[in-house]
Amino acid sequence: MTIQEIQDTIVDEFSMFDDWMQRYEYIIDLGKALPLIDEQYKTEDNIIKGCQSKVWVHAEQNEDKIVFTADSDAILTKGIIAILIRAFSNQKAADILEANTDFIDEIGLKEHLSPTRANGLVSMIKQIKMYALAYNAKN
Repeated sequence: MTIQEIQDTIVDEFSMFDDWMQRYEYIIDLGKALPLIDEQYKTEDNIIKGCQSKVWVHAEQNEDKIVFTADSDAILTKGIIAILIRAFSNQKAADILEANTDFIDEIGLKEHLSPTRANGLVSMIKQIKMYALAYNAKN
């Protein structure tokens, strides 16, 4: 699936919920389903700067695609990074760099987060793009 197709699927899933309490519960469930990051990657180097809670993101290249793993010490934040991992993991670096993140606005996520969590979301996206930039430059 392309990044856009995955993002469209995520938007469709969120449109099934009537209110934001249901959406928060869904985000938390996504976080619980996030595969665990290897403990060796829970380092200062992998912490997202600008997040209220601790968020670790690790990237590695698998053939021509970047595979992301992540974790957070906060349940809602873990769900947010799970959404981003789903959208951008197992994709080519160039595709990640070209992808827009309009789907975040379409599901209404930013407007339903506290300002510090919204800043954290922006920082998570920026870090994912930075990994893609680094891998793209390396190739």
